[in-house]
Amino acid sequence: MADRQKIAVIGTGLMGFPMARNLTKAGHSVAVWNRTPARAEGLAADGAIVAESVAAAISGAEVVLTMLSDGFATGALLEDPDVRSALRPGTLWLDMSSAKPEHAREQSDLLKSLGCVHLDAPVSGGTKGAEGASLAIMVGGDAEVFERALPVLTDLGRPVHVGASGAGQLAKLANQTIVAVTIGAVAEAMLLLEKGGADPAAVRQALSGGFADSTILQQHGARMTTGDFVPGGLSKFQVKDLDNTLAEAEALGLKLPSTQTIRDRFVYFVEEMDGADLDHSGLYLELKARNGLDA
Repeated sequence: MADRQKIAVIGTGLMGFPMARNLTKAGHSVAVWNRTPARAEGLAADGAIVAESVAAAISGAEVVLTMLSDGFATGALLEDPDVRSALRPGTLWLDMSSAKPEHAREQSDLLKSLGCVHLDAPVSGGTKGAEGASLAIMVGGDAEVFERALPVLTDLGRPVHVGASGAGQLAKLANQTIVAVTIGAVAEAMLLLEKGGADPAAVRQALSGGFADSTILQQHGARMTTGDFVPGGLSKFQVKDLDNTLAEAEALGLKLPSTQTIRDRFVYFVEEMDGADLDHSGLYLELKARNGLDA
């Protein structure tokens, strides 16, 4: 296949919008659709076609890229007769949403029955990674299909094939577990520094390059100490991912105590502190509230 592809991007929210823009800038022919049309309209200036329906966006596409809230949303599309009829044989469906591994396998089987192919390819890197085309992309599915997808995936970030169908989503659950637990640790460290009288920014600089350093320490630690909780990664989606992680662990007969604890704290932040649409670094506010401090 030629590097230039005809791509339908379904879901142009915080992540999908910059991803669609990068594909357009890379020279692909891109049609986009979003449930809230206003969130897709800005892509017209970059040369994307803003479609009136999912079926219209998919019609004639070589690649369908979905960036939706979860596997249920993607599954609902695949059950739509108009969407199915718009798919041409051989279409490559890249589901880059975060979902359950079982959903990825179900989607793969369904698309195979329709004469199409599927990869689960969730991402990490937040809005900054989406904007900079530097996303970490964890891909599950057939190796040959992965090779076919590379001209698209490499325009979005760094794709790595991690195993069979569902393995990409399992890798994303592992990623989200590390992210969530680390956010909790960084929040505790930042609060300790703040109340103890040290300069958190200077300490982050001092720790740079050491064993405790991480993107979360530098980016989310800064968010915590400056009070910037404009979402890059929504807290309500962090809860969804942690619930999926714990469900997968239960199916494997595993207990993940740190994951369970941090999940419960995120649930409190989302449901009792109206943190659903704040950045997941907002868990810092839950920690302050837990300590009787003004959040």
